[in-house]
Amino acid sequence: MTDPLIPDLPDIDDPQLAARLQSLIDHKTKPLGALGRLEALAVRLGLILGTEAPRLERPQMLVCAGDHGLAARGVSAYPQEVTAQMVLNFLAGGAAVSVLARQHGLALTVVDCGIARELPTQPGLLRRRIGPGTADMLEGPAMTRAQCDAAIANGRDIVRALPGNALLPGEMGIGNTSSASLLLARLAGQDIDACTGIGTGLDDAGRARKRDVLREVLARHARATAPLDALAAFGGFEIATLVGAVLQAAQERRVIVVDGFIASAAVLVAHALQPRVVQRCVAAHGSAEPGHAPMLRALSLAPLLDLDLRLGEGSGAALAWPLLESACRILREMASFESAGVSTRG
Repeated sequence: MTDPLIPDLPDIDDPQLAARLQSLIDHKTKPLGALGRLEALAVRLGLILGTEAPRLERPQMLVCAGDHGLAARGVSAYPQEVTAQMVLNFLAGGAAVSVLARQHGLALTVVDCGIARELPTQPGLLRRRIGPGTADMLEGPAMTRAQCDAAIANGRDIVRALPGNALLPGEMGIGNTSSASLLLARLAGQDIDACTGIGTGLDDAGRARKRDVLREVLARHARATAPLDALAAFGGFEIATLVGAVLQAAQERRVIVVDGFIASAAVLVAHALQPRVVQRCVAAHGSAEPGHAPMLRALSLAPLLDLDLRLGEGSGAALAWPLLESACRILREMASFESAGVSTRG
């Protein structure tokens, strides 16, 4: 029986279109391959949007926020109240992603998916609360299956209402690198110690404690092996909402610009549910979190930037955005040898 939460995605791998796009790139006024990986990016964007003249329209930065019960176990260097404080900072325009969204003309939507402190209604904030933070994973699943499904459905509904053909998912949630590490370990078979980093800035003792807690959580939920069971056991409300957002964006054939470790964890779950999701994805950057490189390998995605970022919020996706715009403009606007009257190689 088909799960209504999981859309059917057609295969967009079109060898004929890919060949036409490559031919267009090869005949631009430059030596073959001289624009390096920007050329492959142009072909990928053309394939995602299904055209030889891709144009990115009304890009949407979607930052989902939620709190995690596991934060009480000391897995983060920052207290849980920082989640709500940072959401207010996003809305006030003072966060890194707020600055970058303004710089690059990205519409910014912030979603309260389940912050411990309920915030008042205000412009720019969508309230899609499932609860005041997830449960402690050492006591039971972070979410019930009903909560997990509701968060996924929320993500799909949010994207349906957004304009444009590009989605840049971001997140905020103290403790959510723990969720991402657990999802990577369970869904991609990675060693939990190797993919657990310092998160918001833990010292060596804090990182060792975090690893101990996460090993115990994995053992506690040894039977949560199916993608949605793992998401319910380990994920945050914000990660599950992003899973739904990614699935909906993929169904609508939007370009999905994948940010760092936590946003990639949402894509990992979406990919486990519907493998063709990654055909619509571009990896913005490689995070300094140790689990991000194996996560991108599991998704067969190569990052555009390597800046040792580990902020999240969608900041890396915003920084990579001009490369996507440039790739599209090269296809649409750069002259060919023939149109420019430039001689080709002898």
